[in-house]
Parts: sequence; structure tokens; C-alpha cells
Amino acid sequence: MVNATPTFVIGHKNPDTDSICSAIAYAAFKQMRGEIGYTAARCGNSNARIDAVLTRFDYPLPTYLSDVSPRVHDLMVPNPIAVTNDATCAEALHLLDEHQITVLPVISARKRVLGSVTLAQLGHFFIPRLDEPRAMRQVRTSLARIARTLQASVLQIVEEDRLEELYVRIGAMDLSTFWKISEKENIPAEHSLIIVGDRRDIQQRAIELGIRALIIVGNLPVDPAILALAKKQGVSIIVSPHDTATTAWFVRTAATIDSLVDRKFTPLNVDTRIVDLRKKFIQGAPHAMMVTHEDGTLLGIITKTDLLKPVPTRLVLVDHNELTQAVPGADEVTITEIIDHHRLSPMATPQPILFINEPVGSTCTIIADLYRRSNLVPSADLAGIMMAGLIADTLLLKSPTTTPKDAAVLEWLETHAEIKGKALAKLIFSSGSVILASPPDKIVRSDFKIYEEDGIPFAVSQVEELGFDNFWLHAKAITKALRELRQDEKLSFAALLVTDINTRNSLMILQGEPEFTRRISYAHVEQDEIFDLPGVVSRKKQLIPYLTSLLKEMSVDGETAPLRKKSAAAARR
Repeated sequence: MVNATPTFVIGHKNPDTDSICSAIAYAAFKQMRGEIGYTAARCGNSNARIDAVLTRFDYPLPTYLSDVSPRVHDLMVPNPIAVTNDATCAEALHLLDEHQITVLPVISARKRVLGSVTLAQLGHFFIPRLDEPRAMRQVRTSLARIARTLQASVLQIVEEDRLEELYVRIGAMDLSTFWKISEKENIPAEHSLIIVGDRRDIQQRAIELGIRALIIVGNLPVDPAILALAKKQGVSIIVSPHDTATTAWFVRTAATIDSLVDRKFTPLNVDTRIVDLRKKFIQGAPHAMMVTHEDGTLLGIITKTDLLKPVPTRLVLVDHNELTQAVPGADEVTITEIIDHHRLSPMATPQPILFINEPVGSTCTIIADLYRRSNLVPSADLAGIMMAGLIADTLLLKSPTTTPKDAAVLEWLETHAEIKGKALAKLIFSSGSVILASPPDKIVRSDFKIYEEDGIPFAVSQVEELGFDNFWLHAKAITKALRELRQDEKLSFAALLVTDINTRNSLMILQGEPEFTRRISYAHVEQDEIFDLPGVVSRKKQLIPYLTSLLKEMSVDGETAPLRKKSAAAARR
């Protein structure tokens, strides 16, 4: 079961039997050691051989991952604190302070995102504007919001929920000059809020003028005659527990945030790649972005700071160590371990990792040996799974990649499995022809790996058949598909190794520049396209070293320019 920070044990693209089996076996090894969160995964389709093995040992296909690039949902804050657009500034400020955040999503009653409000925007609202004194006294709110913000006592209130533009005044002047400023600024009495202490004369005059509400500070008592007059005139009376200055400030914070909301925002999808999101957070861009559902409802929020969080996805790479062969996005997440038996690539990791690389015939050999050295006994089916990976990669110990360790590990696995190596090999190698079961474009991507040598990208695929009859029936279509693969992947050249398991010989189809193909010393079965490679069955130990030696020869002779030019031109397209 995957925990909150999953670690996927995963093989290379277009996986072969060893890639799938080693992922299953290593995830099980981790679990047997009590390490949780490890899940076997794959980044390519199965084939008849893999299906036959998994069916025989009753194991499901590993979890499919097409891309592990970090997404918005990996780093966003889900179900963030939010406010509705009719909330007050006081309520927004309280949430910002309580949760130590600087931005609040603003939503409708149906949770649709309307925009956001920030601490900076609220601060700007409260900064005095000396050239606009009237605006400093203006507040859009309701009497109910004012009373709630002040935690006041309500003695008399009229239409408390009505949202309206109100103007705040302090009743501190002499009665003779009390109303002159309001008259000068043309502020109607019915839109005025008068904050006053125990000055009965000002209270009475304000009520007689028909103001919207009288706010008495300091919990001071109100004369019954004043209250009776207020009821007669329809003037509301609210008693604040605070002093005059504090009351005036709180009334200001009772303003709704609606006019402060920044409604210019681009909603994000939860599946947006983090690498693409970073481009959006350019200088001048908002500090935070809202993540929404298709219907516009709020799902999360992500800030520039969130982009600094560690990505939760972790990988253990098995049966490969080159990023060109890894699941897309592997370079954007944490690679914690690599278990492999191929050549080393120039991969760099930001921290030390466990890296086991042994010159043996299969990755399953290495993993089975880990069980053996840890005194862990695999189940019969799990032992069979590891046997299958070992047998498939070493052609039942007949491949030139086979080592004494492979033979010893196979013998050890046979003591725990309910099948012998020869019987399992028969099941594996008679499980169906890749060429007959797949269209040409799938054939050329069977066990497909991209390599790079001195900046020159190339690819080699491999299929294993019982004889070459099926290949010759489809040779022209396969060659065409290989040519298209080379163009699609922007490669200097692409090769397909077709191996006859019985004779342990191979044919190689190659699509590349003439400068490269003319250096191939093997017999040309079809000029510059198909070559006879007797005794060659290992891509890793025989073909790749041969091809890279040709590239090195071309480099020494100064003839790699056409290959570089071709791949550069393809990349521009």
C-alpha cells in the first residue's frame, strides 16, 4: 500500500522481463525488511512474455506510471483557509494572523473562486490617505457586521443586515460645530455613524438629524429618554466596550473585503506540471495561485514558497541508470536508489544514494543475492519471478553476459521455487512472437533504450524470436517503422536487434547517416539497412560497446559532424 510519501521501484521505458521482475522483487524485498511505502511500478506496456511469467506466478502487473513529473497537487495546500466576499476585513485579518499566512482565497457562497485578498492589500486599505479624508471615513458594511466586530451590545437596531456605504464621525466637537463638517462634505445623515461618549447633547442632536446609527463607547449607560427618541426616529444604538479610538478602528475593520478582492487570477489545474508552473511565477507575478476544479470551486492554493518544498515522490531505479531510459520526470523527483547491471551513465544526484551496479547477467541476480545475504526466504512465486528475470536476460545462462554468480543465484532460487530453470525457460521463450503479436511501431519500441555517446543520441531496441521467419515476413514494415522512430525521437541513428534464441545469432536493422553505416563491419544482408551479427545476443555486452567504438573512431577521424547536425536539425523541428 502506498503511503503519503510513496517510493516507486521502477524499471526502464518499454520494459523487458528483467525490468518488470526486478521491480516486483525489490519492492517485496523492502517490505520484507519492514520498510513501508515501496510499490513496484512500470513505465511501459507489458508483452506476451511478461504476461506469461506473471500469469504463471499469479502476480499482477506493477502500477503504471506514464510520468512522475511533480504536479500542482503534490505541492499545493489542499482545502486552504478561505473567506467569502461578504466577510469583513477584521475576519480576514484574524484568519491571516491565526494561520500565519499572507494570502486568502476569496470564494462565493458556492465555493467558486472569486479572487484573493492579501495582507498587503488590507494594509493598504488602512493606511491613511491624506488627500482623501472622506475616503478614510468611508466604510461599506452593515450594522450587524459592525456590532459583531465590536462585540457590542445592541440596544436598538434597524435593518441590521443591509449592506451600505457609511461614513464614520467622532462626536467630540461642541454642539454648535458638530455637524458642520458633514454638511461641508455633503454627507447625508442617514449614511452617518456617530461615535460618541456620554455627551447627551451630541447623542440627542445626532438622533434628531436622523443618522444611521449612534455608537456609544466604553459600555457607558444610555439615558432611557435617548433610547426612546432613537426608537421613535428609527435610529440604531450600539454600545461598544472599547474606547473611542479603538471603536473607530474596529468600525473601519468591519468593512467588507469585496472591494479589495483581486479578481485577476488564472486558475490552475491540479495536474499542471511544477516545471511549467515555475515559469508562471515570474517577477511581478502573484505570490500565490488558486487551484480549482473544472467547475471553478476551490481545491487548493500554491505559493512561491510551496515550490521550495521537497517533492513527495521517490524512485528506486532498477535495470537502468540512464535518465534517457527512465520514466519521464525522473530528473524532477528524488531518486533514492539504483540497482542495475548496465554501463554507468553520467547521472548526478543532489545527495548520496545507494547505488548497486554489478557486472552480472540480470538485475534479478543482484536482487536475489540481496535476499540470500539478508537471510530472507522469498515465497515460491517470488523466487519464480526472480528466476524469470534472470533466465530472460541471460538466455538461460547462455548469453555472453552470464557470470558464475548468475548460475549460483539461479541454483539458489530453484531451491525455493516450485519450478526448474529449464521448464521456466521453455515457458518464457515459447510465450509468443513479439513480431507476430505487435504492429511495426510497437516492435521497434520493444525493449527500447536511448543512449548518448559524446553528445550523440542513438537508440537500440531488441526482440527475441524463435528463428527469423517472422522477421523476414515483416522486414520492410519494421524498417519503415524504425526510420520513423528515429525521426520522432530526434536520434542520430536507431537500431533494432532481432535475436534468434535457438541459434544465438542476431540480425540488426539500422537507420542512420551513411557516414556511420558504412563503418559497420558485419555482413550486409540488405545494403546499409540489415546486418548479420552471428554470435551477438547481448545488447549490453556486445552491441552497445561495438556501436560506441564506431562513434569514437568517427570522433578521432573528425567525422561526427553529420551525426550531430542531423540530431540538432531534428531537435529544432
